[in-house]
Order: sequence, then structure tokens, then C-alpha cells
Amino acid sequence: MAKSHDGAVDIGISVGDRKDIAAGLSRVLADTYTLYLKTHNYHWNVTGPQFNDLHAMFMTQYTELWNAVDLIAERIRSLGHFAPGSYKAFAELSSIKEEEGVPASGQMLENLLSGHETVARTCRGSFPAAEKAHDQPTMDLLTQRLQVHEKTAWMLRSILGR
Repeated sequence: MAKSHDGAVDIGISVGDRKDIAAGLSRVLADTYTLYLKTHNYHWNVTGPQFNDLHAMFMTQYTELWNAVDLIAERIRSLGHFAPGSYKAFAELSSIKEEEGVPASGQMLENLLSGHETVARTCRGSFPAAEKAHDQPTMDLLTQRLQVHEKTAWMLRSILGR
């Protein structure tokens, strides 16, 4: 849960609404960071006949996720809350489980597909609090994240032949 240093934040969103929005964004941040780490792990460890293509694709994906974590954390800070920033906090907040071992490349694709769909669901679950508070910057951020995760999921499904 996002901790506050709320004090003098006066941006037209109530204290309670900012807390709820920050809590949702904290879950999006945890999912995004966990998926980033998983994707980077796969980039390092992928093997097989698709190595070149998957290695490059995973790099594109983890770079996009890495840039996103900063945007999400900064939005939490703009709302007057501290962003979670430890593996322990991310593990408690994330809907995505950490990877154990190194799966085969096909399973990597399946796992990433599941991860992107999970983050999309987490983003959708964070919308109601932002909508209630008329928090357009958060809604815009969530919309942008949804576009990325849904498109990436589509591409992964296409590679998997679905």
C-alpha cells in the first residue's frame, strides 16, 4: 500500500481519493516491475532456434517496461504518496509471480503473454478510483499502459500461433 507524506498537496483531489489512486498505481508499478525483471531475465537466458529474434524482442519489451516504472512511480509521488521500491513491497503487491529457473523459449512467451494480460487487468482495476476523482493524468497514464500491454499480448499470441 502506498505510504503518504501528504501534508500540503492541494491538486483538487481529496486525500482519500489520492490514497486510493496511489494504492492502485502501486499495484500497477509492482506488476510492471516484476514483468520487467522477468522479461530481462528471459532476454539474458533465452536459447533455441529463435534466439536472435526473441533476444531482440525481449530487449525492446524490457526497455519499454523499465521506462514505464519511472512514469508510474512519479505519478504516485505527484499524488503525495511514496512509491513502493523494494522487492519485498513488489512481491506483496504484484499479481505476477517471480520466475524460478529458466523455462524453454516457448514457455517464456506463454509466461510473458500471461504477464502482459495481468498488467492490463491491474490497470483496468485501477481506473475506477481515478475516474471517481476525475484524475485525468492517471487515467491517461493507465490508458497508455493498457495500449502497450494489450498490443504486446496480441503480438505474443501471434508468435504463439493464436
